[in-house]
Amino acid sequence: MDILHIRTLGQLKKAGYQSITIKEEIRKNLIYRIENGLPRFEGILGYDTTVLKDIETAILSRHNILLLGLRGQAKTRIARQMVDLLDDYIPIIEGSEINDDPFHPVSKYGRQLIETHGDNTPIAWLSKAERFGEKLATPDVSVADLIGDIDPIKAANLRLSFSDEEVIHYGIIPRCNRSIFVINELPDLQARIQVALFNILQEGDIQIRGFKLRLNLDILFVFTANPEDYTSRGSIVTPLKDRIESQILTHYPKDLNTALLITQQEASVLEEQKSRIHIPDLVKKIVEQIAFEARKSEYVDRKSGVSARLTIAALENLVSTAERRLLVNQEEHTSIWISDLMGIVPAITGKIELVYEGEQEGPYQVALHLLEKAIRSQFVLYFPAPAKRTPTGKPSMEGRELNPYRQIISWFDQGGNLDIMVDMKDKDRKKLLDKVTGLSKIVTEHYPEVPKNEHMLLMEFVLHGLAAYSLISKKTIEGQIHFNDLIGSMMDFDQEDE
Repeated sequence: MDILHIRTLGQLKKAGYQSITIKEEIRKNLIYRIENGLPRFEGILGYDTTVLKDIETAILSRHNILLLGLRGQAKTRIARQMVDLLDDYIPIIEGSEINDDPFHPVSKYGRQLIETHGDNTPIAWLSKAERFGEKLATPDVSVADLIGDIDPIKAANLRLSFSDEEVIHYGIIPRCNRSIFVINELPDLQARIQVALFNILQEGDIQIRGFKLRLNLDILFVFTANPEDYTSRGSIVTPLKDRIESQILTHYPKDLNTALLITQQEASVLEEQKSRIHIPDLVKKIVEQIAFEARKSEYVDRKSGVSARLTIAALENLVSTAERRLLVNQEEHTSIWISDLMGIVPAITGKIELVYEGEQEGPYQVALHLLEKAIRSQFVLYFPAPAKRTPTGKPSMEGRELNPYRQIISWFDQGGNLDIMVDMKDKDRKKLLDKVTGLSKIVTEHYPEVPKNEHMLLMEFVLHGLAAYSLISKKTIEGQIHFNDLIGSMMDFDQEDE
């Protein structure tokens, strides 16, 4: 039924419209979607059996919600998506600052308009997109910002005393009546401001400069907070936390495949980049593995967390690194190489908070360390685990003859070395990799059917993997990656010191 043509309270009554609270409204629409197998939170991945289940339970319970979790865990996105569970339009008294329900007005303006005009009271329609308010909690947020203040200019113009309700200039919360209101980073809100929310959450009244006003506001509150904030910047005062009925813990992706889907969904890679640059699954997995390694690294502050924005920015940087190389070399098409991963270091260093040991290493070295750990973790999923070297640096005699990498290691031990320039042309890189004895053979043995460009990528991956396991040496200096035998590298290092 088209209801937007209804323009007066009388017409609204004749149409049989019944108003319900926003929590009942969202509950009703959620039940409909669940019963009919319709999507509820699209684009939110990895939370189906955990966070989203808890959120749906809270909505069915008509609760205000606190989403508690580390940064980059889609808390704000979830809150914004709740708008989709609202009705397309709701009626309000036309001209009302706080979206008065025509059947249950809460402002003096709305009550007086109905007393004056009765069934001829004009009606307007509010879309669900307009029924969302959001505030980032910062230390400078005031009670006036959130709830309101007395407006002396308004009082003077209307010739009203300060005790009259009409002289109030409403803050963002009353203006979000019959809407979803989100406060992000709640612990950053000063304690005295949090106290001002007590009555709004439970009793439904507000106080502005000692002026007590009964406003039965109809709001679904969603708060977000980072557990780190409880110890560093502030905390949620206990009485306020007690009034928020459901606290839901968010988390990072629990497996690599889910993380891959999130990054692929969120990363902004242009179509012209996709058409000229091949992005192998291997490098995508290494990028995701970096975040997993960072979250358990001794150099990274685990309480701060490692946002999914790290891998999103890293993948964008990775594609752009390959694109820059393609443009410099005036090539039409290219594929991402392992050495292109050096281009994601700026995306890593800005997304991790370091502990003391990490600060001593420096953000650049920590980023390289995480990259090596990621390559090491992924290497054994593609190729056999390499044999360990003895304390002298030589591969152990145990299983030496069965070591599948013995030809490659021997090539370096006998004086071979490789200098890969990050910006070198694809054909030149392929010629260099073909020089290493046994490198192509090991890839063919394990992946005989892969295309040529994937074959060459895996050849380069083997070198980086062996370096990550300290079977050969790898040094990165100003756009050049130098592979050498481990003992020769140590001797060169000693000579440089001397």
